[in-house]
Amino acid sequence: MPTLVEIAHEHSDLNEEALDHLNLLLSEWGMLADFCFADMLLYLRMPNSQFIVAAQVRAATGQTLYDTDLVGVSADAVERAMIDQAFTTAKVVTGEIKVETVSEPVNLMAIPVRFEDQVIAVLTREWSQRSGRKPGQLERMYLTIFDEFTKMISNGLFPFAGRGADATVAPRVGDGVVVLDAETRVRYASPNAVSAMHRVGVSANAVGQTLAELGVAETAARHAFERREPVIEEFEQTAEVTLLTRTIPTLKRSGRQIVVTGGVVLLRDVSELRRRDRLLLTKDATIREIHHRVKNNLQTISSLLRLQARRLKSPEAISAIAESVRRIRTIALVHETLSREAGEDIAFIEIVRPLLRLVEEGLQSKDRPVKFDVVGDGGRLPAIVATPLSVVILELLQNAVDHGFPEGSQGGSVLVILGSNHDHALTVQVINNGRGLKPDFEMSKVTGLGLSIVRTLVTTELAGTIQMRAGNVGDSTKDLIIARDGDGTVVELVIPVARD
Repeated sequence: MPTLVEIAHEHSDLNEEALDHLNLLLSEWGMLADFCFADMLLYLRMPNSQFIVAAQVRAATGQTLYDTDLVGVSADAVERAMIDQAFTTAKVVTGEIKVETVSEPVNLMAIPVRFEDQVIAVLTREWSQRSGRKPGQLERMYLTIFDEFTKMISNGLFPFAGRGADATVAPRVGDGVVVLDAETRVRYASPNAVSAMHRVGVSANAVGQTLAELGVAETAARHAFERREPVIEEFEQTAEVTLLTRTIPTLKRSGRQIVVTGGVVLLRDVSELRRRDRLLLTKDATIREIHHRVKNNLQTISSLLRLQARRLKSPEAISAIAESVRRIRTIALVHETLSREAGEDIAFIEIVRPLLRLVEEGLQSKDRPVKFDVVGDGGRLPAIVATPLSVVILELLQNAVDHGFPEGSQGGSVLVILGSNHDHALTVQVINNGRGLKPDFEMSKVTGLGLSIVRTLVTTELAGTIQMRAGNVGDSTKDLIIARDGDGTVVELVIPVARD
């Protein structure tokens, strides 16, 4: 379905400021539809004087007339007459129209949308008397509120420009409504609002009292009235009860002045949500503390192994313990990062960078200088993927040094490239420009511990694929040069990752 901006650019000559005003109106009109219990349509005037539906909203408080979306549909002759009258006279126009799915005539109210002293669109309210809600005190009050907003829209006073409160995070009409006069005295409170106030200890009849006397949201209302714009505030009324309020001032023009005539407070009890938030924060802090302790325990094991290595005489045993220490330190890196991050996802580049430094410290030598680098970032990965993948990359880096740059070689470069393919799977390339693979090399037949670990982790635990081949000149990048085909080694991993 096309957006308001797309329709406006194709069918009207509205400038960007006018479109911003209409977008602000659309951010608020769910509330307007709820107050008037009706469908609402936004019409733009086209160069040929026709009117086209640019947006549509249905009320959560009433029955819709339209099962289908009308965006992009032009107004018929009857509708156009009333909409055009509202557009040209800048006055609210009411009448009746015919809707195919409704047997009786449908009521239509056409409201001119004013911006900078000119009408830029028409907002319609469309409802059926038979299918609408039966009028009671709540319905009559909500329609009175809607009439106030209608006057503000036609006078260019609504929606609010500037830094108005974000309506997407605010309470809805169904959560609870309090109507105020210009002195923040309560004129009406909906049943849901009364229930919310009862939960914070306001048991007396609120009508006729000021918010200050009730002890509820008075500061937010004062700020909204003084600044003439909506204000969202959250109040911890008691240790157990938290209220979220959105106060919207109602305005009118008095000569050249804009005066506040009252206001509407949307009220929601968010106590349970905040209790869950606090539990989540506590749980998150506990999980991070666990990761911190695991990291410390792994470092202790690593230190104990290094002490053990000092007592050994066999070069093979010393080498085996050194490899084990690097694997343990790699897993500790993951837990160290998790101890700083919220949640169980990790920015994988924050693992790879220290991993490269770890390999440099353990495998680098003056006789064979090797440069390690990384390109890309790999995005955020779940810990269940990041941990085995870190071990895989460590083994590949170690294999690149041991087999690509043996003792006595002149050294070279190792590059890790992180990216994604067309299926949005994570791709990892580990490329070196050292000694190439033997012609008869087959990954399925390797028997060395390092590559066996890699193959098992990639294909079993990560459910991915691995390819290992000789390098060629086409694999060169600005960070790594392969001088001739057959030099170096390219390892390519594809890891399916579920991303949000």
